[in-house]
Amino acid sequence: MRPVIDAVITGWGSYIPRYRVAAEEIAKVWGKSAKHFKEDLLIDEKAVAGLDEDVATIAVEAAKNAVRRAGVAPNELGAIFVGSESKPYAVKPTGTIVAEAIGATPRLLSADLEFACKAGTEALQCCIGLVGSGMINYGMAIGADTAQGAPADALEFSAGCGGTAIIMGRGDRVTDPVAKLEASVSFVTDTPDFWRRPKKDYPSHAEAFTGEPAYFHHVISAGKLLMEELSLRPEDFTYAVFHQPNGKFPIRAAKILGFKKEQIEAGFLVPYIGNLYAGSSVTGLSAVLDVAKPGERIFLASFGSGAGSDAFSFTVCEGIVSKRDKAPRIIDYISRKKNLEYAIYAKMRRKIVM
Repeated sequence: MRPVIDAVITGWGSYIPRYRVAAEEIAKVWGKSAKHFKEDLLIDEKAVAGLDEDVATIAVEAAKNAVRRAGVAPNELGAIFVGSESKPYAVKPTGTIVAEAIGATPRLLSADLEFACKAGTEALQCCIGLVGSGMINYGMAIGADTAQGAPADALEFSAGCGGTAIIMGRGDRVTDPVAKLEASVSFVTDTPDFWRRPKKDYPSHAEAFTGEPAYFHHVISAGKLLMEELSLRPEDFTYAVFHQPNGKFPIRAAKILGFKKEQIEAGFLVPYIGNLYAGSSVTGLSAVLDVAKPGERIFLASFGSGAGSDAFSFTVCEGIVSKRDKAPRIIDYISRKKNLEYAIYAKMRRKIVM
């Protein structure tokens, strides 16, 4: 899929809460070994939202950082989409909260999107379509989530908190683009590997089923389709970013597609902040934009249970150089951490129901 008008990234920004809980701390409470999570799944610790933080506050902070880098007035945004599976309201959009907080209201399109962990790239696809058709000049796509994992479940070790905002703009209106979209591909089937029923606090998952028929089938299929459409090979990309439910899956997917370890390192964040669900892939992209140089090419493949994958190819432009230092980088948020004991973590994530 290619837009009629060039669609370019003009700003990006992320937000990661400062609190962390280590895999050892969770394992100690439930009488489990942390070795599997640390050595096999490469998860050392995960980011934890504070008592006064949720998807809305995370999205607002990410949006502010993206606006700073873009240099675009918030009221120039024609759309704000928030992709999440842990939004604060069951019936009330988060997108309007973000729009009001950054001063983008009232003349814009806004909605919350859902497709499990690919809701962030789903929002990105929507913005690309709107700017690429000329309906709007700028659109903001946000992927953000807070940890959802039942006590003692494998997801409790991996599910982190955080998010990223990406501002897409019309290529004929943006004078200092960060990166240009070359093409995107989406690949979806009805593969129920992960779900959460109404009134349930935590999601359920089909364990091993989420690997081969879900994650790998969709990510690899989308990646191959994208490279075939563009007549590109893995070696044509400087960076590759994958959805990161754990450390094992993206490394294996990269290897199957033909990418090398050094191509995925810049966007590989799961050991430090966990799986950000809808924010995982776009936050990996954000980390790459923090270090990428003009002329380099970025491969991005998300995954959402249910199941589907969005794959993108971006080429980095000169505008990235002057914009990078206008907002905190991912490494800044990773570095300013404070570790928690399990009891405080459980209190902050409201796992104790009175």
